[in-house]
Amino acid sequence: MGIASLVVLGCAAGAFYWLRARGQQPAPEVVSTEPPGFHEAPPSEKPPNSAAVKSTLPTSPAGSKKAASSVDAGLPLRAGEILEFTANVSNLNDVATLKLQVAGRGNFLGKSAWHLQAFAHTQNPLRMVFELDDQFDSFSDAVTLASLQYEMHLSERGQKVESIQRMTATGKEPASPEATEARVLPGTRDPLGMMQYLRNVDWTKTPEVRCPVYDGHKLYDVRAKLAPGSEKVSVQAGDYTASKIAIRVFDGGVEMKDASFTVYLANNPARTPILLEAIMPFATARVELLKSN
Repeated sequence: MGIASLVVLGCAAGAFYWLRARGQQPAPEVVSTEPPGFHEAPPSEKPPNSAAVKSTLPTSPAGSKKAASSVDAGLPLRAGEILEFTANVSNLNDVATLKLQVAGRGNFLGKSAWHLQAFAHTQNPLRMVFELDDQFDSFSDAVTLASLQYEMHLSERGQKVESIQRMTATGKEPASPEATEARVLPGTRDPLGMMQYLRNVDWTKTPEVRCPVYDGHKLYDVRAKLAPGSEKVSVQAGDYTASKIAIRVFDGGVEMKDASFTVYLANNPARTPILLEAIMPFATARVELLKSN
């Protein structure tokens, strides 16, 4: 369940970590060097800007019709964007922080790609029981946001785990020596790419999308649907009018019925994610925007 939470909320909800967190100040973030295959794009270079990008996404392993989804390429990501969140779990407030960052855009092993990052830290007093300082790096296709490489740099209760996984649907994609091969379906996104993908969907044309998502351990079929109308949402960053996106997760073709997940995207030009909610049998998590720049 914890891994599924991480998947469906695109790492941004961080439900897996907040639900485990037993709260020392966060260790300083260490920005990892770019992998050998990544080269920053020149400042003058702009990302692709077609009217819309169509991608055919596979269904769950059980199989049915394939569903096409639209990405609004007129809304490119902004290099340098930083979104900071605070997490509340059940009746406990501010038990962890989460930062989502668009580190930059460049060339990754011959493909134009975005470098996306997330940093998660537990906070006092719960940190004294469960110390967690995790970093995630995604290198995602600049147009489709399909995952090219997904990295997890984890530090939890003094135990460190390093995982660098090169996504491949054919087994023929080039990879750096330190990366391991992860066989996935075509069009698979990682949690960070999935979050940015939801922001870039043209929801006026595509009220529901589905996508294979790989969280670094397992492949899921994730389906996101726009709820009717708009909602007024208040978070620490301010008051917003937002669109509500309900997310369903399928594991091996079977829907996970005992949990629900929701993402609220502000109705502004950036479609900023302002609130992420996870309701599970043992706890509820609310991850709200603290500030953005």
